[in-house]
Amino acid sequence: MRLGSWVLVLSGVLCAAQAQADLYRYVDDKGVTVLDRHGVPPQFIGKGYEILNDQGRVTRVVPPAPTAEERQRLLEAKERAGSDARLLRLYASVEDVERAKTRKLSELDSVIGITRGNLQSLRTQQANLQSQAANHERAGRPVPDQLLKQIDNLSREQASLQRDVERYRQARKQAEVSFTQERARVAELLGDAR
Repeated sequence: MRLGSWVLVLSGVLCAAQAQADLYRYVDDKGVTVLDRHGVPPQFIGKGYEILNDQGRVTRVVPPAPTAEERQRLLEAKERAGSDARLLRLYASVEDVERAKTRKLSELDSVIGITRGNLQSLRTQQANLQSQAANHERAGRPVPDQLLKQIDNLSREQASLQRDVERYRQARKQAEVSFTQERARVAELLGDAR
């Protein structure tokens, strides 16, 4: 055999001897500490274990698997960290949050104002059409179907705009709550006690 082959064989034997020398220490279901050269049975891996060298020194500790509550806390902490990172990307100061809040509420107020203006315009149109319909009735003529359809369409459009106004109001309330929470968290993250 050549020298390179001997080195490979010798290193393989040493690795096998080292692997043979490792002991696994774990606690079984009866609470007994077990030392095993063959590894940890699957049902005990979740409880955690230690790997010891041939002198009995711990070379590696595998911690127990987290409980459902611990996993939930870890998940919440991860989500919170992501949320915090997003906030710090958006806002460099508490004043930035205030400016964003003012801008958003102003936009929503504008949209609400425009929608109310459109609603008032539809009410005026409907009042005019109803006046025309009343004139037909006073003259003893039947109200044209087209006029009745227009009045009905205007009523539906007004109901739709009313729903829009309510939706915008809810969005405004939600924005106020959201910005208040974001402001408090940014202040906390930046150490701004104002």
